[in-house]
Amino acid sequence: MTAPDAAPTSGSCTLVGAGPGDPELLTLKALKAIQAATVLLVDDLVSEAIVALAPAGARIEHVGKRGGCKSTPQADIEARMVAAVRAGERVVRLKGGDPFIFGRGGEEVQHLRAAGIAVQVVNGITAGLAGMTLLGAPLTHRRHAHGVVFITGHSQPGDAGTDWRQLAATARDARLTLVIYMGVASCARIQQELLTALPAHTPAAVIQHVSLPQQRHAVTTLGTLQDTIERERLASPSVIVIGDVVRGIAAAGGTPA
Repeated sequence: MTAPDAAPTSGSCTLVGAGPGDPELLTLKALKAIQAATVLLVDDLVSEAIVALAPAGARIEHVGKRGGCKSTPQADIEARMVAAVRAGERVVRLKGGDPFIFGRGGEEVQHLRAAGIAVQVVNGITAGLAGMTLLGAPLTHRRHAHGVVFITGHSQPGDAGTDWRQLAATARDARLTLVIYMGVASCARIQQELLTALPAHTPAAVIQHVSLPQQRHAVTTLGTLQDTIERERLASPSVIVIGDVVRGIAAAGGTPA
């Protein structure tokens, strides 16, 4: 993606999706960008194994952003990117998953373009897809799910967030799989709202640390989702998957955490 009015500069900026954590899930284009970088601004969820692929002389700046934790302000991250590009650096903004799926990539692209800087975006495998695949189950299935919704369980201060009751009714009527990111902290409320339209026996799964050696998961139902999270001590970063496709985990031999 290139801004038509981008100012000439010897620097460059690429937003790179690092995927869920396993370096072998990186695309070739992502690997090439990382290995060519002189500056990497790295999200908190990017694994150390992926950061280690950067050139020995590259400057690594950790700019973590985690809900409920001390985070680097978004404005500061954007200012660092602009300054480094203008200084002639090959900047890689390294993000967990995909930059354009809950990665604030859209905001960063807008800011860079407004500064006259051309931006490239390299997609990464998102955790909701990778987690289910690693457990042997799909997100869509001709008999069980006609589509999939990726949605965040986190809302900004002052924002009412998702209408979970309406979403539940839509998922029921359209036979959709729900993949909820950043939903563990507010799971009790989400579960209560979803139960207004989805039956308690709806299959559900929680997958923590997708693709990493410490990956854990639990298969449960919507009616016992919060109890399962508490019992198994599942925490962030996790994705929650709700829908009939979760039955495929058991068929593939997946077991609770």
